Amino acid sequence: MTPSRRRGGWVAAAVAVAALLIAALLVGQALTPRSTTTDRPVAAAPDPTPSSIEQSPEEPVPSAAPAPDGLPVVDYDPAPKGFPADPATMDTTPLTEGVHPTRRIAAYDAPGGRPLAFLEPTLAGVELTVPIAEERLGWTAVLLPSANRRLAWLPPGGFDTVALRDQIVVERKVHRLTWYRAGKAVRSWQTSLGQKGQETPLGRTFILGRTPPPQDVYGGVDIYALGSVPDDPESVPTGLRGAHIGLHTWYHDGELGEDTTNGCIRVTRSGQRELLAEVRPGSSLVVVEQLPAPPPTA
Repeated sequence: MTPSRRRGGWVAAAVAVAALLIAALLVGQALTPRSTTTDRPVAAAPDPTPSSIEQSPEEPVPSAAPAPDGLPVVDYDPAPKGFPADPATMDTTPLTEGVHPTRRIAAYDAPGGRPLAFLEPTLAGVELTVPIAEERLGWTAVLLPSANRRLAWLPPGGFDTVALRDQIVVERKVHRLTWYRAGKAVRSWQTSLGQKGQETPLGRTFILGRTPPPQDVYGGVDIYALGSVPDDPESVPTGLRGAHIGLHTWYHDGELGEDTTNGCIRVTRSGQRELLAEVRPGSSLVVVEQLPAPPPTA
């Protein structure tokens, strides 16, 4: 199913690839390209936390408790509760590797902790790649799909690692989206973001997958579904509940620089086409209030 025409939007979940992703996106609008590749400003790295401090090589790898067959599978429904918060969710340091499950694998709340859910090679029929946020004691922490600012810990085995060269940073205060490659700013565009009460969620997430536009209001350009969901699911219109945040365009550019969407990130048609051509699913996207200094492409 598809959302009704409106200014911002979420897209409701469904069962098949196109139907489910289409239903899992929010209405989006616009951006315009700026200038050339230059060095990006990188936010200062946070102080080390116990999870990021280098471990002794002699420390054994904690074993993984057997995962019961009845655990839920992470899909477009809200992820199961109990997964830990991402301690570096506002960090704009690029995430350069991702995980692609090669079979059903259990996701845990900590290295050697409790299994809470399964990740599968595909989510709604789309190949799943999730960015690696941390590695510790032989375990790998990834950004969790269908949840905001949460990590899932994976024991060794059952997945391939994938190189990620791109990152997207969105600044809410100045309504700016910047695409980075290998840590350098490539282009910046103006955006429209979530209206009051339905703000675009802060923190690290990632591009989950793409789908054709379900309606003319999307400007005839494919849509990117993100791993994040509304911070307040009850605040969105009834027809858009159970949706993921979307990155996509809109049929006009008249609301750029404004907070008019239901939480999505709107870009121009030319900007969206460029991102679709260059930035692969699995690439990280982080939403902050504002960078310490404007990117050189701004």
